Amino acid sequence: MATCADVEGWGIVSWLREFDLTLCFEEGVILTSLLAILLLSAVGSIGALTRLPSRDISGKSRWKLWAKLTLLALAIAASCFNLFVVLSLKHAASVVWPYVLEPLALLASWVLTQLNHRRTRSSSTILLLFWPAYIAALAIWSRSFLQHDVPGKLFVFLSKWAVQLFALPAYALECISPDDLDRNNTESPIITANVYSIWSFAWLTPLMEKGSKEFVTEDDLPALLPRDESEKLGQDLKTALEKHSSLWVALFLSYGGPYLGAAVLKVLQDSLAFLQPQLLRWLLAYISNYQTTKGAAHLLVGPSPLEGYAIAIIMFVASIVQTVILHQYFQICFETGMRVRAGLVTAIYKKSLVLSSDERGSRASGDIVNLMSVDASRLQDLCTYGLIAISGPFQITLAFVSLYNLLGWSAFVGVAIMIISIPLNTSIARLLKKMQEQQMKNRDRRTRLMSELLANIKSIKLYAWEYAFIRRVLHVRNDLELRMLKKIGIVTALNTTLWGGIPMLVAFSSFAAASVFSSRPLTADVIFPAISLFMLLQFPLAMFSQVTSNIIEALVSVKRLSGFLHAEELRQDAQAKVHKNNLAIGDVVLSIKGGEFLWKKHDISAALEDINLTVRKGELVGILGRVGSGKSSLLSAIIGDMRKTEGEVTLFGNVAYAAQNPWILSATVRDNILFSHEYDEVFYNLPDLELLPQGDLTEVGEKGITLSGGQRARVALARAVYARADLVLLDDVLAAVDSHVARHIFDRVIGPQGLLATKARILVTNGIAYLKHFDKLVYLRRGIILECGAYNELMSNSDSETRKLVHGHATSGSTSGAATPGRSSGMATPTTSEGGDMQATLVGELEYVAEKVARRDSFKKAVLASAPKLRDAPRDGISKEHSEQGRVKMEVYSQYLHAASKKGFMLFVLATVLQQAVSVISTVMLRLWGENNREAGNNGLADKYFLGYGVFSLASIILGACAALLIWVFCSLRSSKHLHDSMLNSVMRAPLSFFETTPTGRILNLFSRDTYVVDQILARVIQNMIRTSAVVASIVLVIGFSFPPFLIAVVPLTWFYYRVTVYYLATSRELKRLDAVSRSPIFAWFSESLAGLSTIRAYEQQSVFIADNARRIDRNQLCYLPSTAVNRWLAVRLEFVGAVIIVTTAMLAVSAVVHSNVDAGLVGLVLSYALNTTGSLNWFVRSASEVEQNVVSVERIVHYAKDLEPEAPYEIPENKPPSEWPTAGEVEFREYSARYRPELDLVLKDISMTIKPKEKIGICGRTGAGKSSLLLALFRIIEPASGTIFIDKVDIGKLGLHDLRSAVSIVPQNPDLFEGTLRENIDPVGQHQDVDIWTALEHAHLKSYVESLPGGLDAPVQEAGSSLSSGQRQLLCFARALLRKTKVLVLDEATSAVDLDTDRAIQEIIRGPIFHDVTILTIAHRLNTIIESDRVLVLDAGRIAEFDTPKKLLEDKSSIFRSMAAEAGLTEVQVENAND
Repeated sequence: MATCADVEGWGIVSWLREFDLTLCFEEGVILTSLLAILLLSAVGSIGALTRLPSRDISGKSRWKLWAKLTLLALAIAASCFNLFVVLSLKHAASVVWPYVLEPLALLASWVLTQLNHRRTRSSSTILLLFWPAYIAALAIWSRSFLQHDVPGKLFVFLSKWAVQLFALPAYALECISPDDLDRNNTESPIITANVYSIWSFAWLTPLMEKGSKEFVTEDDLPALLPRDESEKLGQDLKTALEKHSSLWVALFLSYGGPYLGAAVLKVLQDSLAFLQPQLLRWLLAYISNYQTTKGAAHLLVGPSPLEGYAIAIIMFVASIVQTVILHQYFQICFETGMRVRAGLVTAIYKKSLVLSSDERGSRASGDIVNLMSVDASRLQDLCTYGLIAISGPFQITLAFVSLYNLLGWSAFVGVAIMIISIPLNTSIARLLKKMQEQQMKNRDRRTRLMSELLANIKSIKLYAWEYAFIRRVLHVRNDLELRMLKKIGIVTALNTTLWGGIPMLVAFSSFAAASVFSSRPLTADVIFPAISLFMLLQFPLAMFSQVTSNIIEALVSVKRLSGFLHAEELRQDAQAKVHKNNLAIGDVVLSIKGGEFLWKKHDISAALEDINLTVRKGELVGILGRVGSGKSSLLSAIIGDMRKTEGEVTLFGNVAYAAQNPWILSATVRDNILFSHEYDEVFYNLPDLELLPQGDLTEVGEKGITLSGGQRARVALARAVYARADLVLLDDVLAAVDSHVARHIFDRVIGPQGLLATKARILVTNGIAYLKHFDKLVYLRRGIILECGAYNELMSNSDSETRKLVHGHATSGSTSGAATPGRSSGMATPTTSEGGDMQATLVGELEYVAEKVARRDSFKKAVLASAPKLRDAPRDGISKEHSEQGRVKMEVYSQYLHAASKKGFMLFVLATVLQQAVSVISTVMLRLWGENNREAGNNGLADKYFLGYGVFSLASIILGACAALLIWVFCSLRSSKHLHDSMLNSVMRAPLSFFETTPTGRILNLFSRDTYVVDQILARVIQNMIRTSAVVASIVLVIGFSFPPFLIAVVPLTWFYYRVTVYYLATSRELKRLDAVSRSPIFAWFSESLAGLSTIRAYEQQSVFIADNARRIDRNQLCYLPSTAVNRWLAVRLEFVGAVIIVTTAMLAVSAVVHSNVDAGLVGLVLSYALNTTGSLNWFVRSASEVEQNVVSVERIVHYAKDLEPEAPYEIPENKPPSEWPTAGEVEFREYSARYRPELDLVLKDISMTIKPKEKIGICGRTGAGKSSLLLALFRIIEPASGTIFIDKVDIGKLGLHDLRSAVSIVPQNPDLFEGTLRENIDPVGQHQDVDIWTALEHAHLKSYVESLPGGLDAPVQEAGSSLSSGQRQLLCFARALLRKTKVLVLDEATSAVDLDTDRAIQEIIRGPIFHDVTILTIAHRLNTIIESDRVLVLDAGRIAEFDTPKKLLEDKSSIFRSMAAEAGLTEVQVENAND
């Protein structure tokens, strides 16, 4: 059967027909192999499909299936008939194989169609690829067959095409997806897309259409594929890391599969890219040949005109195939990059939840966030371009082989130059890497400074330290970062110049060598393919340098990530957990035997040693001790946060924990209390929430910023109560609330009759009011349990510390010591007017709760709630992030240019345009040289044209260097400095309310990510855009000038181009914005989680938080995937335009040669430009959109720099007070009212009072009565709604804020410290001598502690002062106030976190000689601290309720002050003392 019945035999090219193949080759090889492939792949596919379950399909879909099957059945019948005809007519077919195979292959496709339609949701790829190929092959066969002389050929021909007549409509139906259910965006369109849609990215078109009409929102985006969800990606990486310690190997095993496929595609694409110059050479040789034969009148047979058109069509097809392959490769790379980032972020998050205390101490939160934002993104970038490391060398090899074929050995002169340039380049890359690493450190340092500045912004404003902090940031920014940026800019400019210049040098030297050594003339068909190959070389070489630096950066990042992922974890053996379902009263819940605990591995002495403690169900254990004795550490040891070196800790049951600094999430109050448990209405009924504007659905800002200290403490306590755990750990929770509320909480919640009476509870306390209610008391000193026992037992021992403590303070009958309230702004909640009824509600509710307790049954534990869906993703917190929509306004560009310098920018554009013009001239010189050689028949090296080419190439290189330097060094640096500084100033000038409503993460994002874009990315993309637009212009001009008819094609192409671009820009911009906005919550959640690690671990909610993190990442992926696919969508369409330009130009050239006279040189010149169009057009739109996407950073920075409402001016020269003001310290309020923000109610109402110089005033009132607000008013943190305040008869409303705030001192409720030395913390401005500082420390009872530290005043303070205990932090703030020696001093709960002895010492200082002539305003929950004041001010719901001497108020039976004193257990003795 395999015999050939044709005279021409099995040869490939026909010798009978012009430009044709033999029939045996067409039938026996081309058609047969196509049908055989279909048959085999269909059978394989059928085997696979039979394993899948059948689907339900709709009626419409069923009709489609029947139509397809009927048409295919008819086609099979026609094919059998065709076989019959061929067999009956002898010699009708050259080879019988295709006629036999066709019905079999069609039968297989019939079965495949049926199964595929029923069991999958997308069209069959096999059929969609087979039919177009088969039809094209048949078209070629038909031409040969009809020219051939065989009997009955028309009959065979018609019956052959009758088969296609039925098969083609079936193919058309197959293109429509079998799944016609109406889907919204709950699943990815890729699932149902057919192969053409995937190749052309048409599945994105509906989104693009929508984007061009309206703004795309998150709800319009297609869902993620299940394999791309971060939960799965993180799990893959974790499994791989468990098997292999190397992070590289683990990443490759987890996500490397598709990436290998991408590598194969890339190699294919590279081969096709080098096919184009070969085709160009073929075309030019054909044109030369045609011209020569045309000139020799009919003596020679010229090539067929058909050949020229065929070459043009082949060029077109090759370019389309190349496009499809390239963009599939890119898509896979981007998806892999996204998976790597998601997997890493998940892994980093999981790891940070289990870091040991050593590791946590040595890494600031900012550094861990950086691993996530910078390092994970770097690996993502590596995935995008990393394969160029393989494809680059391959492309270079291909180019050299092709060049050798063209120019012979001379080509290797060029090769030598390139090889020499490589070490030069690597040394530059190494230099750049070194600089970038240094720059990273600078950036880290600045981010760290900024995050501290934002964390402590309240203190900075109160102490008027803005300038000192701005100086610190600007030192790092201007002296380190920008100086380095300038160096980086110069080296980068040098680098780009080298890469642009080397290919030109290579081409010049190769041509020079060839013209000397080569015997045959260098004509157009050699010169232009060679130039086009040199052009192709430029890309791998240029990218190679970028990729080397990418790989180097990635190596650094992998090292950092690997170090982090392999860092030491919390020891699992720190505590043993034994879960007992039904614990009875009296069962042991916690037992510690011989425990010794350290915070850090290398600590010399243990933080806690020889700890023995047993806590039973139903017991209330109190922990007492002075500041820094290890009370909070003991709780940390119980929840497993410390390193256990000896002994054992056993827990029976679960734990609830309320930390001393309440950790509040930015969510609603209810979410904070439920803490991912299910909502149980019966149990969830809490006091005090009526005060909030939206009840328990009030949004709380980051770190609980909108709640007062007391409310934060209560939310944390409520969370601990709600969890209903077996062991409740409370770290001084009663401290931040006033005595009345404290008494209620103790009686109704913590105490023996409280809600938690059936649970085991451990309460750390500084107060002694409730000690007699405790079942067991533990007294700690320096980490050792001094005594432990029941209250009566300890009181009966005359030497016991507890007894001394109680007796020492019994006279002052103090209430609970107030603890360090949280670290954030202690701004009281804006109360509603019903503040007064709060007690009634409270009492009512608590009694209702108490009834439940009366039943004495232990409540069942809270159950974890199920996770929310991805699209109900987290809210934005208090204020939504500012995000523009629509085109980036021109104004933003003009502001950027203004920041950069317009003159510099104009020069840069001029240099770029000139460079392009010069480069075109040099190409024209080449063409003239080639034609000259052809006519002369030899090579002129000293030819004026060739020398012209050299000179113009050199000029182009020099101009390129000038342009690069102008943009990098001149423009970019200036804009970076200007934009960052104006944003920093603007943020520092913003009022405190701005920081309370804006998450820190969002501001930090601007200072890190957006500033980085302006520093290093924007200049690059603007440079690319201007360069590519010049290239595009030159291409259109050259082609249009040479072939004017081409300009006709330009019009529709420009229209198409414009439409595509409009679609693209509108959607791409919004997607990029969505991507940016969905990225911030990942960081915010991350930094928030880092702040609350102990709480998360104590409640054992790691998995809940990990899942929440995964949801945030998925939400970002959801926005990220379309934003990259959009670029592919665009590129596929633009490259199609490019392919059309190539085919148009080639066809025009062929027809010009056939019908008129055109030389090969001109065609070569024009086509070498046309081949560049694809890339240039693509780069033009891409770079324009990259500019627009990155300018969004400028837009955000400008928004912060220009649109933030500033506070009042810092200094008003005409109202500057005298330097020693205030001299007396008289403070007067006149009809003063104020509110926090315009939309809120008044917090202070009509306050009028005068405080005499040197007077000591105590301020008290219930939580939320406006005590802290009164102080904030004095510092003008809140501005008056009406009325004024005078200090020494000066209206403070008319002063500059700096003058005012420097003249008044404060010891705030929450002590803010920053990383640095102790000296910098006490005196950041650096205006005091060490002697003064030591004196201040001595008065603040810290001198002995500081002297014991290694380094004394230069001892380091960790981030947020975490190396000091709460009490020590508060004393440090006290030392600050002592240093400033102002006439007015404000104490806001200043002694709440210190033990009673220290408190007493401080009170003595306050009443002592140092402060004798200072006016002091004190807010206190411990009434004993203000009972000896000159006068007491009682506030109630923002008004003055009482203002008189303590004596008079205590005598008045109806006064509020007296009732508060009675609640606090102030004895009659005290009243007597006051009377004295």
